[in-house]
Amino acid sequence: MTNIAKRHEPIRLAMIGGGPGAFIGPVHRIAAQLDGEFKLVAGTFSSDPQRSLQAGLSYGIECDRAYGDVESLIAGERSRPDGAELIAIVTPNHLHFSAARAALDADFSVMSDKPATATLAQALELRDIVARASGVYGLTYTYTGYPLVREARARIAAGEIGVLRKVVVEYFQGWLAGAPEQAGNKQAAWRVDPARAGMGGCIGDIGVHAFNLAEFITGHQIIEINPQLDVMVKGRSIDDDCTILTRYDNGATGYIAASQVATGERNGLTIRIYGESGAIAWRQERADRLVLTAEDGTQTILWGGTDALGPSAGEASRLPSGHPEGYFEAFANLYRDMARKLRGGDAPLLPTIQEGVRSMAFVATSVERNGGGWTSLQI
Repeated sequence: MTNIAKRHEPIRLAMIGGGPGAFIGPVHRIAAQLDGEFKLVAGTFSSDPQRSLQAGLSYGIECDRAYGDVESLIAGERSRPDGAELIAIVTPNHLHFSAARAALDADFSVMSDKPATATLAQALELRDIVARASGVYGLTYTYTGYPLVREARARIAAGEIGVLRKVVVEYFQGWLAGAPEQAGNKQAAWRVDPARAGMGGCIGDIGVHAFNLAEFITGHQIIEINPQLDVMVKGRSIDDDCTILTRYDNGATGYIAASQVATGERNGLTIRIYGESGAIAWRQERADRLVLTAEDGTQTILWGGTDALGPSAGEASRLPSGHPEGYFEAFANLYRDMARKLRGGDAPLLPTIQEGVRSMAFVATSVERNGGGWTSLQI
């Protein structure tokens, strides 16, 4: 940490996962390097050593730093004077905990894809590991990196729409409406397999994003839920559709609806927040605009990249208005937050293990109390 804080060159990054056929691994790699804060120098990109080497060479790293497994990566990089300083974990969910534990115990910092772990028990154990570790732990809840999401958070915190009353979050996808896992789709296969996805299917894959976004923007915690999780496609053993009624610590109510069988939907994440004197709405597929509604129904649209945005959104914007920024840039903002923290600065908007634990409590409680009515969500 001290050495990183004193240096100006890119922070050395290693990656676990992200080999041939992966989706989120290349996203992490591109986002991490977008601002020049990180340089990928090593990794174990596949459980198949040959495929790991193939990926490493395609990423332009030295062949002896494309390792065959996590243990070799950690031992090899720890022994080098120019070894990796941050390890990104971009594997299926069931590997997140063991990889994070190994990296933190070896004094590396960690940037993990969400969810933090496959189970709540693992998340609680990881919280203890993070507390005693010398490294930094961050979690890529991507949507918290969008400039206008940060603008919404700032305006609500400033009281612009008054006391919150209703929070509605919907995250609809349609790519699992058929059964792509039966046709050899690698991304679908692990997401519908509880041994790799964890105890939650849709709720653990995209429902946690909706949950995290609701708490991030509102600044309030969900304290009670009424979950309904369903399997719509015959043959699956974990949910592919869910609706959860919610109650917040300030008395506001709402719901989180997530589905991966909403036929025809792409990545339909939306959030609408209603207060006593106004409302705020944001849609991920139109991420460059934030809709503010006054009490009389008058609407104002805030566009990304304009001078109307506050400091947190302004800092997260890279392009002038009319040049939409999206997923890669939001991801890159989280990596820029991580770089700031590694260099000794403050990064209050970077998701941490605390958000990881709360999200896993949300998943675990929803699965355990599915169809059982209202239940407390406290962690």
